[in-house]
Amino acid sequence: AGEENRLANHKSAEKRDRQSKARRGRNIAAKSAIKTKVKSVLEAVEIKDKEKSAAALKATAPALARAAAKGLIHKKNASRKISRLTKKVNTLQG
Repeated sequence: AGEENRLANHKSAEKRDRQSKARRGRNIAAKSAIKTKVKSVLEAVEIKDKEKSAAALKATAPALARAAAKGLIHKKNASRKISRLTKKVNTLQG
């Protein structure tokens, strides 16, 4: 169906096109997963559940760090998100 109007004309360009689409799909899925994890921390903080928010943060921080290491998000963006989430979780502790 989509083969008639493809931009790639050479074998190598077709492969590059396939690779780009696969990577794009993987990146979108990974970013979505991170957003879901961040949301779970924020929801736990919202209901003031100390244990739940701490557990959610414990799972989210390494995921953000991994995403930054892979270049999915910027290193400072990940650092900022981790910092802000930690701050919010710590307000419940004290």
